[in-house]
This record gives sequence, C-alpha cells and structure tokens, in this order.
Amino acid sequence: QVQVVESGGDLVQPGGSLRLSCAASGSIFSIYTVGWYRQAPEKQRELVAAIADGDSTNYTDSVKGRFTISGDNAKTTVYLQMNSLKPEDTAVYYCNVNGVLRGSRDLFTSWGQGTQVTVSS
Repeated sequence: QVQVVESGGDLVQPGGSLRLSCAASGSIFSIYTVGWYRQAPEKQRELVAAIADGDSTNYTDSVKGRFTISGDNAKTTVYLQMNSLKPEDTAVYYCNVNGVLRGSRDLFTSWGQGTQVTVSS
C-alpha cells in the first residue's frame, strides 16, 4: 500500500558529496517520521538520521556536521545530503517511512530497497 524508493547512491571519492532521495507513494494519509539507515557488510543496520513532525531532526554522532536530512512538508520526499564523505560511510542506505494509511487510518512502516554508497579512491 505504501511504496518507498531510494535513489542517488554512487561511487564517490573521499571528501566528496552525494545527495540521496527517498520518495514515498501510495495510500498515505500522513507521515510522521522518516529515517535513513545504513548497513555495511557484516555490520548491523544503524540509524543515520531522522526527521519528524515539526522538522525535528537527529543524527548519529559519526555523521553530525557532515550529513543533513530534509524534506518537503508532507515528508513524501526526503533527502540526505552527505558531505565530506569517508570510506567508513560505505554502506547500503535504506529509507524507512512511518505514518498513517489513508482510509483505514492504520499505522504503517515501510522500507525501500536500498541504494549503494561507496566511498573509495
């Protein structure tokens, strides 16, 4: 009922920048939080950044000052601007959208398929 699609992943040199996009569509009444997660090989998936109602944001310590999460008012499109990228940022990045379904007004949580970010010279 809700589709989430990430895009923007690429191979980039250390110190470079990328902007990831997360687009949510379907039977959405409202979205209250969107989170960007990442998972490196043989590591657990971790929350990188999140944006919530009122545009409050939070970041994991390792990306503070380098990454910025933002979105439109409805949060159907959310971006992750990543600057000063490091090799340790290499991972598959996933978008997680949480909200309320149109019609039933049930809560939902949906994940995208992920987009690969590789930071290497």
